Amino acid sequence: MYVTAIFSTILAFIFIRLTFHVIELRKLHKVAFGHGGVDSLEKAIRAHGNFSEYVPISLILMGTLEFNGAPSFWIVILGAFFVLGRYFHARGMNHDGPDFENRVTGMKFTLVTVALLALSNVIWIAYVLLAAAKFAAMH
Repeated sequence: MYVTAIFSTILAFIFIRLTFHVIELRKLHKVAFGHGGVDSLEKAIRAHGNFSEYVPISLILMGTLEFNGAPSFWIVILGAFFVLGRYFHARGMNHDGPDFENRVTGMKFTLVTVALLALSNVIWIAYVLLAAAKFAAMH
């Protein structure tokens, strides 16, 4: 599962960056637990948390799609859109003003990609099962 391995590695590096951002803000504002009323720390914590919430299901969907033999190019396209979504969301949470443009863009990319990964799994498994049944009927 090379494609999923590459994307999980890329996402791990983003996760580490988001973690260090929270740590930096905790040190700066001397906050050990929670956000301590610091808006930038609260945003960083939520950016990290949101990332943690969406990445696992996406990697599971990506991995099952790849494991079951779906075309790699399709998984790469979906993985790239997912990474873009996570990047824009984190950027929007940590750097945008009140318009949240990057955050909204990031969530659109993320949710559409999760939906496409789920749909792709259903379609691909149906295709594989039908092909297997057709092959079995011929022999």
